[in-house]
Amino acid sequence: MTTPAVNAGSQLLVHRCVDCRRWVYPEAERCPVCAGPLAAEPVSGEGTVFTYTVNHHAFQPAIPVPYVIAIVELAEQTDLRMATNIVGCPPDEVAVGMPVRVAFEQRGDMLVPVFERA
Repeated sequence: MTTPAVNAGSQLLVHRCVDCRRWVYPEAERCPVCAGPLAAEPVSGEGTVFTYTVNHHAFQPAIPVPYVIAIVELAEQTDLRMATNIVGCPPDEVAVGMPVRVAFEQRGDMLVPVFERA
């Protein structure tokens, strides 16, 4: 699974076809619809929880359990979905269809996109 890029201004970047303007995630070499070239562009960071699960097993000691692993559908395009974590919201309050917005967490030398309740 690829992680979407984040630019220096803390914007979420997703690849978009230069020709047909379709958003493409996960990253690919060419557009799967028209085979056009792709370029990273900023998205709004707004979306909704498409589905989720609550993890109660500590795979990574630095991440306290429980935590929410979700598929978020971005507002830019139906079927533009990414796997992420939902933060700043008790796991029992997360729901399918819940509006969310991107936030960023520093993990080592990387700025990682996560989502919080909008």
